[in-house]
Amino acid sequence: MTNWRTPLAFLLLAVAVGLTAPPAGAQPSAPQPGPESRTAPEAEPEAQPESRPQSPEDEAALRQTRLDTLFERLGQTGGADWLSVQNDIWAQWSRSGSPAMDLLLMRAESAMENHRYELALRFLDDLVRLAPGFAEGWNKRATVYFLLEDYGRSVADIQRTLALERRHFGALSGLGMILERLGYKQGAMRAYRRGLEVHPNLPGAAAGVERLAPDVDGREL
Repeated sequence: MTNWRTPLAFLLLAVAVGLTAPPAGAQPSAPQPGPESRTAPEAEPEAQPESRPQSPEDEAALRQTRLDTLFERLGQTGGADWLSVQNDIWAQWSRSGSPAMDLLLMRAESAMENHRYELALRFLDDLVRLAPGFAEGWNKRATVYFLLEDYGRSVADIQRTLALERRHFGALSGLGMILERLGYKQGAMRAYRRGLEVHPNLPGAAAGVERLAPDVDGREL
């Protein structure tokens, strides 16, 4: 491709600036249902409030509360236990709240495992169009673009992922790898370090920091 470095440079700068902002704080937990405003008749004291299905907003808030708890554990877990917590976080990220969207994600993952990247992109294009607020859809498409060495589109999707989930250590790790490959060492170091802030045992990140330290240590990040 020609003239790809200039627009990509602007995009990388925007992402790097975004990494300087503090991580998003914990979201409030889902409000718990209170008692009904009308008291049950005295003749029927055993009557219970009618159960209602959770709204998508309640489910999203509950999922966010679970993630907050898991990330707290991730920051405190040593030894081999961190891998189990990491997998629990990935499981939460993979739930969109819609069976149809979850199916699109699973089909895309299956295509990726079989190296059918163009097919995976078709599923993921539909997923991000139909569920633009689902961070994992953007992250998976960023991964496919990375595997295809289309770094401009990969960085753009990483940016969308981090806008929705600033603690997404997978996206931060991928961003570090792309920036390092393209020679943006300070930005790569920043991405790796941000990843380690949310995931102290993030695979590859500590090695990336150690690898880049001789070139960027002592420079303002």
